[in-house]
Amino acid sequence: MAGNEWINGYLEAILDSGAGGSIEDKPTTADLRDSGHFNPTKYFVEEVVTGVDETDLHRTWIKVVATRNTRERSSRLENMCWRIWHLTRKKKQLEWEDLQRSAKRRMEREQGRKDATEDLSEDLSEGEKGDGVGELTHSGETPKKRFQRNSSNLEVWSDDKKEKKLYIVLISLHGLVRGENMELGRDSDTGGQVKYVVELARALAKMPGVYRVDLFTRQVLCPDVDWSYGEPTEMLSSGAEDGDGNEMGESSGAYIVRIPFGPRDKYLRKELLWPYIQEFVDGALVHILNMSKVLGEQIGEGKPIWPYVIHGHYADAGDSAALLSGALNVPMVLTGHSLGRNKLEQLLKQGRQSKEDINSTYKIMRRIEGEELALDAAELVITSTKQEIEEQWGLYDGFDVKLEKVLRARSRRGVNCHGRYMPRMVVIPPGMDFSNVVIQEDTPEVDGELTSLIGGTEGSSPKAIPTIWSEVMRFLTNPHKPMILALSRPDPKKNITTLLKAFGECRPLRELANLTLIMGNRDDIDEMTGGNANVLTTVLKMIDKYDLYGLVAYPKHHKQADVPEIYRLAAKTKGVFINPALVEPFGLTLIEAAAHGLPMVATKNGGPVDINRALNNGLLVDPHDQYAIADALLKLVSEKNLWHDCRRNGWKNIHLFSWPEHCRTYLTRVAACRMRHPQWQTDTPFEECPAEQSSLNDSLKDVQDMSLRLSIDGFSSSVDYLAASGERDIQDQVKNVMSRMKKPESTSSNDNEPVKPETGLSKYPLLRKRRRLIVIALDCYDNKGEPEGKMVKILQDIMKAIRMDSLFARVSGIAISTAMSLSETQAFLKSAKLQTAEFDALICSSGSELYYPGAYAEGDGKLYPDPDYATHIDYRWGCEGLKNTIWKLMNSPAGSSSPIEKDDKLNNTHCITYLIKDPSRVMKVQDLRQKLRMRGLRCHPMYCRASTRMQIIPLLASRAQALRYLFVRWRLNVGNMFVILGETGDTDYQEMISGAHKTIVMKNVVKKGSEELMRSEIRDDMVPKDSPLVAFINGEATPDEIASALKQVSKTSAGM
Repeated sequence: MAGNEWINGYLEAILDSGAGGSIEDKPTTADLRDSGHFNPTKYFVEEVVTGVDETDLHRTWIKVVATRNTRERSSRLENMCWRIWHLTRKKKQLEWEDLQRSAKRRMEREQGRKDATEDLSEDLSEGEKGDGVGELTHSGETPKKRFQRNSSNLEVWSDDKKEKKLYIVLISLHGLVRGENMELGRDSDTGGQVKYVVELARALAKMPGVYRVDLFTRQVLCPDVDWSYGEPTEMLSSGAEDGDGNEMGESSGAYIVRIPFGPRDKYLRKELLWPYIQEFVDGALVHILNMSKVLGEQIGEGKPIWPYVIHGHYADAGDSAALLSGALNVPMVLTGHSLGRNKLEQLLKQGRQSKEDINSTYKIMRRIEGEELALDAAELVITSTKQEIEEQWGLYDGFDVKLEKVLRARSRRGVNCHGRYMPRMVVIPPGMDFSNVVIQEDTPEVDGELTSLIGGTEGSSPKAIPTIWSEVMRFLTNPHKPMILALSRPDPKKNITTLLKAFGECRPLRELANLTLIMGNRDDIDEMTGGNANVLTTVLKMIDKYDLYGLVAYPKHHKQADVPEIYRLAAKTKGVFINPALVEPFGLTLIEAAAHGLPMVATKNGGPVDINRALNNGLLVDPHDQYAIADALLKLVSEKNLWHDCRRNGWKNIHLFSWPEHCRTYLTRVAACRMRHPQWQTDTPFEECPAEQSSLNDSLKDVQDMSLRLSIDGFSSSVDYLAASGERDIQDQVKNVMSRMKKPESTSSNDNEPVKPETGLSKYPLLRKRRRLIVIALDCYDNKGEPEGKMVKILQDIMKAIRMDSLFARVSGIAISTAMSLSETQAFLKSAKLQTAEFDALICSSGSELYYPGAYAEGDGKLYPDPDYATHIDYRWGCEGLKNTIWKLMNSPAGSSSPIEKDDKLNNTHCITYLIKDPSRVMKVQDLRQKLRMRGLRCHPMYCRASTRMQIIPLLASRAQALRYLFVRWRLNVGNMFVILGETGDTDYQEMISGAHKTIVMKNVVKKGSEELMRSEIRDDMVPKDSPLVAFINGEATPDEIASALKQVSKTSAGM
């Protein structure tokens, strides 16, 4: 196998040495050294089996070769044989487990597709039955005609869109992101994605109709990194100019916006960011609401300018974008860059780690979950190649190529899809900046240019040439020969050894051309990682084996700025660029080479197929076939007419991969999405609110450090500051001033009371005047799902704690967040001798309904839900389709009684409720969501009330998202909310812990939650450890202790 020739060397050495014997023949209790001899059996049992690592086999082989003692050498070779046997056995076991998983998954997907198409076909007329999975292709239709048909309804983005003033949000969380002097390659998180998103932001800001682009990333205030990564904002480019050459406005352009989340003084790798995602979402929401108001004042005639689209890059940003787009009700776009399921498959095939070990290292299951959540919410998924759609996204529960075609065909015809949805996948190759590329004239005189540059002609003097040219040419006997250039990491997947073998065994090619291998940077091969070191060692051995000295260049170092010069050198020798990778997801180097006038030879697996179809500037080959590689290279370097044709085609078509072309296609596709943004049936009279309340805080500051000023004149105060400071003299001064004020504020403002809206609302909720909100979300139920009696006392104590400080109580609202319906919640409050009107909001049925007691009510006092929230969460809600599918899934075994029972009296428009009769027979919540995704149904399933109820609510609804809605709708900052929870709860409990709000966890209150119906309990990739935003108190805490905990968590979080 290419790249693993050293394993063959092991086996040959073992055979030559005659080492043999089986493990059973060896004593197992001997010491490591027995009678002065090395005992490989004990070493194997105690060291190899328990701590095997394939990467160190090569180092062991080096030691074996250097061993002079025959007996010890034989023992070491025998030991290596056992290690290889153990690795092979382990790989076979993992491969078998993977095959079983793949087979099970394939059956589930086929069943899901079958169920979906059967349900969809029930309401089709005979003329529409042709929309089956296998009948979507129009007979005799060419790819070109199919593309024209699919794109015929798209209006291409053009200069006439200048009148638009779009605000676009991009998100890329991990790595170190800045506009200049990017530290690409500093670590595995700071690579091509960083460069891509920065260039995309700049390019979008230059497009007609785009006013502002914000690129969100993490703020890093760590002494280990440059100070620039701690700057709240960084301008990437100023705004575009209008038709008269005038700049668009003061806030226009592209910006990096750094949001603080997670530990402020640590730079975290991407696998450790997951627990802090919700904290980022809340911080980003602050900035977006601020910016929408600022842009509205500048270009929106006073109305907020909402983001046109929110675009997440990679899994972590995709998860964040899904939550943000749900909170704001704006379209979401996703770019995966690299995908978790694909990486998991590759790691499992290597056989070095089990699935559990992989997850522990890479948090791979959380990453996959984030990608699935992003697919649920995304309107559009942008990929680089078709291969990425079919072979990578096709691995996900949330996307099925065949079902997507069925649903798209039905949608185009206007046929009901019953709430089923698949995101649209489109191929938009990454853009490139060709401004620094100098295209040479394609004339015959170019042939002698390299000779004149390096002083090869008689009477000419050498000219100054780039340093990297000298570094490459020192390897070559005749540097004037055409150069075959390969540029990649020394990774086994890049297949460099097969290229070298093809070159070494093809004499005509060796005589006609040189080979240059740019394999990253290295100092000492022995200090490199196993895979890279193995490839480099094999390359050096093969050069020696085929005696390629003077024909192959392999410089040790090069800078990023040297890469264009390397391409230019190859082009001046009339060379060829080759990418022989086993699979190439995209192939950016192929585009770079084409821009510099180099024809290409590339693998036929992956992105190069699409690139060559667009550029038509080279040949595709089977990367496993060394003879095909040699023939293609020989053809291009020997046939000058073909070489010139490929060169010209590359230059002619390279604009297809430019940033303007990328952005034009991007905006065209986004414009075709279902455009949505916050729309309220009733306008909010913010002009009546105190200035300090209606204006949002500076979004570039920490979410927890906002509104620290005290304004006596405006009768407003920062309660967070007062509660955290503990300075009684300040509070006393405030109380004295407050006591001299006219007591009932409402009586002085009756003349300004807002007109009742036409929808029948009595008045606006008091929430819009609150500074903070205390949210009680204790999931304390008995074995029948009814609220326990002790909840009454706890609720009464919390209310007392809030009212102990009159200033605190004056500006604080109270809300209940529960899985109970409105009628059940009202009955519970009545049993606690509490009035419903004492609460500012009731979040009922797990976040599917939102009520404002005393505000949204009929004439008889009956509450009705916020109609704006109902419209907000209706997105992708397929109620009837869900009812039918869930009943089938839960009652699949024929003849058995159902483990669930319909609970129609607790259903509402956006909540389907079932009574669970047998928790042991229902699916885990993640398994249920997986099966619904496979059938194209997007929703938020959960188990609640001590595992006695199952509720299905819309995708955009949840108790956590309801709090963000209150922020967007009534400007009550999430950072000023306090959520009171138990130690466990419903299956959405983890979503309620993390975020920018403060959390009070009451111990020993909730005896039993619904965690038994989850795959796992609280995970460290969901909930942050030792967060200053979380405080713990005993469930029997007194009102004084509860009030103290509220103040303490405010004080601790303020110091973040």
